[in-house]
Amino acid sequence: MRIAAFEHEGRRSLGIVEDELCWRLPPEADVLDLLAQAPEQRLRVAADARRHGEPLALDSLHLLAPLRPTTLRDFVTFEQHAEGVAKSLGPDATVAPEWYEAPFFYFSNTNTIHDPGADVAVPPGCRLLDFELEVAAVIGRRGSDLTPREARDHIAAYTIFNDVSARDHGAREARLGLGMCKAKDFANVLGPWLVTADELEQYRRRDRLDLELVATVNDRENGRDTTASMAWSFDEIVAYASRGSVVAPGDVLGSGTCGGGCLAELWGRNGRLDPPPLVPGDVVTLSVQGIGTLSNRIVAGVEPIEIPAARPRTVPTSA
Repeated sequence: MRIAAFEHEGRRSLGIVEDELCWRLPPEADVLDLLAQAPEQRLRVAADARRHGEPLALDSLHLLAPLRPTTLRDFVTFEQHAEGVAKSLGPDATVAPEWYEAPFFYFSNTNTIHDPGADVAVPPGCRLLDFELEVAAVIGRRGSDLTPREARDHIAAYTIFNDVSARDHGAREARLGLGMCKAKDFANVLGPWLVTADELEQYRRRDRLDLELVATVNDRENGRDTTASMAWSFDEIVAYASRGSVVAPGDVLGSGTCGGGCLAELWGRNGRLDPPPLVPGDVVTLSVQGIGTLSNRIVAGVEPIEIPAARPRTVPTSA
């Protein structure tokens, strides 16, 4: 099942997407309630929507982000991406040994979720704007200290995730060793809809989903990969996130950027800003097999509001 959020004739709704049509769900429908249901229950919901409603043409709808995450964890699970970005430090740089020990993630900003097709403004002061092609798992059941096999049953759906990034801000922040800050908090794009986990089982190859991923900028291919390349499966990253903690309905966990799924990886490998950073007017299109396509246009942002440098420390004088 594909669950979309949309606006049509001034009304915000949830709907079931089938081919080029969308069947509106009742006003009381809630995306987390749908994700918590068994597949058979969701099929009955879809059947009721078809029986009692009129289909809407998908291209007549203004799609919205399919959910507002309760938390947003972003992992780094593609070695090709990690290796390319590492080379920005020098041609002989390699992935840190610690990367191979356990799946790394950081928490991102759930208050800056952008809709499919929405304009994305260049953040203040950024000169090295980048996109990142990821697949995100959406949690449907609460759990703690899960095994990977248990974790699979807690993943209710998947969607495409564009983790838009200010690379120049990130380079400065990385030197402090505290993780990402202004590099990541201005735009997270989810969509175009949620695809329930059962629908993607046809793409499973042993413990991995094998979904083809393609990223383009202005209709020119930037790179492609498959989720089968993930160093840790979705089951494993959900299990890791739950270790000594909690995953809960509405939590979103990004796979991390796939190989060729951003500009920074190519900058590191090429030793120069080639392809160039994103600028106003560029259109980024991310496609994931079995899910769909997510496109956003870059627009000009605002100038940064000046914040002074640190105040010099005042050393108390002795009496």
